[in-house]
Amino acid sequence: MQVAPLGKQLREWRTRRRMSQMDLALETDMSARHLSFIETGRSRPSTAMLQRIADRLEIPHRARNGLLLAAGYAPDYPERPLDSPEMAGMKAIVEHVLKGHEPYPALAVDRHWNMVAANEAIAILVEQVDAALLAPPVNVLRIALHPDGLAPQIVNHAEWRAHILHRLDLQIEASADTGLMALREELAGYAVQANDNDGKAVSGIAVPLILDTIAGRIRFVSTVTIFGTPVDITLSELAIEAFFPADAASAALLARLANRP
Repeated sequence: MQVAPLGKQLREWRTRRRMSQMDLALETDMSARHLSFIETGRSRPSTAMLQRIADRLEIPHRARNGLLLAAGYAPDYPERPLDSPEMAGMKAIVEHVLKGHEPYPALAVDRHWNMVAANEAIAILVEQVDAALLAPPVNVLRIALHPDGLAPQIVNHAEWRAHILHRLDLQIEASADTGLMALREELAGYAVQANDNDGKAVSGIAVPLILDTIAGRIRFVSTVTIFGTPVDITLSELAIEAFFPADAASAALLARLANRP
C-alpha cells in the first residue's frame, strides 16, 4: 500500500481544517516546534500523539490508517466486508433497521453512496429507473440525478439536486475522498431537467423529495443514521437513509401500496 509521507498528510489535513501549526500544537498539548519537526520528518510521533492529532483534525478512520502506516506503525482500524462472519452481528442490525422501517423505503450505503442493502419498500423509488442503473454497484445518488433515473420524476428537481451536491461538498470537505470528488463532478454534469422548477425552493423546514410515481405523488423527508462508536472502517463509513412520508396523503398512499397483493 503506497502512502504519502506523514508530514505531507498532516499538512494537508491541517490546511483543510484551516488550522495553523500553533493552533494545532496548542490544542494537542505539544509545542509548535515539535509539530514542525513531525511535519518535516525530523521527529517520529508516538501512536498516542498521532491519535490526538487525528482526533483534533477529525480525520476519518481510513485516513488515520494512512497516517499510522506513514509513521511506521501498523494500522489501528480493520476493514471487514459487511458480509464477513465477523460483521454478522452488525449486518443483522442493519437489516433489522431496514425491515423495521417498512412500509417506508430505507437503504444502506457505503462511503461512495453505493447501495449495500435495502428494504422491499425501496421498489417505489426505483420502479421507473432504467435497468442499467440498477446493475451492481448501484449508486443511489447517480440514480437520483441521472436523466434515466429518478430525475424526471422529481417534482422539485433543482432543490433536490442542490441538496445532494451540498451534501457531497460537506463529505468531501470532511474526508478528502477522491471517489466522492469524481462522483460529484459526474452528477453536476448531468443535463438540467425540464422539471427544475426554476430553482425555486419548496417552503418548509426540511428539503423534501417530491416524487411523481406510477401510483401518484409522494412527498418524502429523509433521515440518515450512522453507527455511533465504530472501530471498523466499513462500519464507520456505513450510513442508513430512511425515507418518511412528509404528509398524511403520502402516508396513506404508501400504506395502500404496502397492502396491495
